[in-house]
Amino acid sequence: MLQSLRNIWDIPDLRKRCLFTLMILAIYRLGSHIPTPGINTGALKDFFEQNRSNWFGLADMFSGGNLSNATIFTLGIMPYISASIILQLLTVVWPYLEKLSKEGELGRRKITQYTRYGTILLSCIQSLGIAAYLENLTSSGKLQIVSQPGWGFKIMTVLTLTTGTAFIMWLGEQITDRGIGNGMSLLIFAGIVVGFPSGVLAIFVKIRSNELNLITTIALLGMMFLVVAIIVFVERGQRRITVQYANRVVGRRMYRGQSTHLPLRVNTAGVIPVIFASSIIAFPQTVASFFQANNPWMEAVYEQLQWGYPLYNLLYVSFIIFFCYFYTSIVFNPDDVAENMRKYGGFIPGIRPGKRTAEYLDHVLSRITFGGAVYLALIAILPEFLISGFRVAPIPLIGEPLDAFFTRYDLGWITEGLHLPFYFGGTSLLIVVGVAMDTVAQIEAQLVMRHYEGFSGPGKGRRIRGRRF
Repeated sequence: MLQSLRNIWDIPDLRKRCLFTLMILAIYRLGSHIPTPGINTGALKDFFEQNRSNWFGLADMFSGGNLSNATIFTLGIMPYISASIILQLLTVVWPYLEKLSKEGELGRRKITQYTRYGTILLSCIQSLGIAAYLENLTSSGKLQIVSQPGWGFKIMTVLTLTTGTAFIMWLGEQITDRGIGNGMSLLIFAGIVVGFPSGVLAIFVKIRSNELNLITTIALLGMMFLVVAIIVFVERGQRRITVQYANRVVGRRMYRGQSTHLPLRVNTAGVIPVIFASSIIAFPQTVASFFQANNPWMEAVYEQLQWGYPLYNLLYVSFIIFFCYFYTSIVFNPDDVAENMRKYGGFIPGIRPGKRTAEYLDHVLSRITFGGAVYLALIAILPEFLISGFRVAPIPLIGEPLDAFFTRYDLGWITEGLHLPFYFGGTSLLIVVGVAMDTVAQIEAQLVMRHYEGFSGPGKGRRIRGRRF
C-alpha cells in the first residue's frame, strides 16, 4: 500500500493530477467560509440547529455546511445535478437531443453546454426563492435572519449564489478534465467528509452528558462498520456473462478463439440515483415551504414531505428505484453491446447473436438492477432510524393504531428515532465509500497502465476485482 502511494509521486502526470485535485478541493473549502451579504449567520445557524432532523439537514450535508452558514456556495452542486437530470430525461423524449447524444464528442459538448445554461437558470430561480424565504424567517430566539429585506437583498443574493454555483460547476469540470476524474462527486465527497469530525465530537459530547450510553455507542459503531461492509460487498458485486469468441483471420494471421466474460455490476448506477432522488424531491419541498403560511393544503403537503413521513419515504424510495433503472439504461445499452459482440465474432453460449443476445443481456441486467435498487433504497432510508424514525401516524386507516402499539410496548424509537448525527447515516456513508472506491479504482488503473502495481500489491489475484453474484 505504501509502495503504491509512493508510485503515485513517481509518475509526473499522475502526481500533477492529484496535486491539482487537492488544490481545487482546497479552493472549494476556502469559498465555504465567505458569507453571503445581508444575512445574520448566527440566527441562521440557530434555525438549522432546530431543523437538523429534516430535509434541511440533508441539503446542508450535500452542500458541505454551506447552506447553514449562508456562504456564496449555499446552493452547492444541486442545480447542476437537477439540470443534468432534466437534460437526460429530455434526451429520451426529444429527438434533437437524442441525435446530439449519438454524435460523439461534439454532441456531448453541446449537451454539456445546455446543462450549464440550465444550471444558471435553476440557480437564479432557487436563489430568488431562498432570498424570499429567508426574509420571512426568524430563528428560535425571534431574531430576524435578514436585517434589511427588499429587492436589493434579493438581487444581491441571486447574483452571489448564482455566481457561486457557476464557480463550483467550473471547479468540478476542472477536476474531471485535468484532475483524477469524478469532479462533481468529489466535491460532494469533500462536503460530507468535512463534517465527520464534528459528528464524532457530537457523539463524545452525548456520551459525556449521559445522553448516550456505552452499549448504544458500540452498537452505533458496529452498525456503521456493517453498513460500510455491505456497501463495499454490493458495489463490487458482478454478474459475469461468459462470452466465447470464434477463430478469426486478420490479414495473414489466425487468431484462435478465446473465452472471456462480460461483467454486469449489481449497482451499475452507483450513488447517482440517491443524489438524483434527493434533488428531485427537494423541489416540491421548497415550493410547498413558500406557500404553507396562508394555505392549509400546502401546509399539509409540506408536513408530509418532511423527513421520516410516509409520503416522503414513498417518493424517495420510488425515485431511487426509478433512477437506478433509468441511469443504468443510459450507461449500458444491450443493443450496442450485442452488436459489437457480433462484429468481433463473439457470442454467449446457448444464445443466438444479435437480437436474442440483446434481449438476454437486458433480462439479466433488469433482474440484478432490481437488487441494486432495493439495496440503495434501504441504505438511503437508514438515517431515518438514527434521526427521526418513521412517523407512522399519518398512514391512512392503520396509522393511529400502529403508533399506539409502538408507544404501548416501549418501541417509541421506531417513530421518534435516536436523534443521532446525520453524518453516520446510510446516504452519507454510501456516497463517501462509493466515491472513494471509484477514485481508488481510477488511480489504480493509471498505475497499472504505466506498469506499476496497484493498491492491492503484486501477485496473481491481488488486483481489485468484482465479487461474483
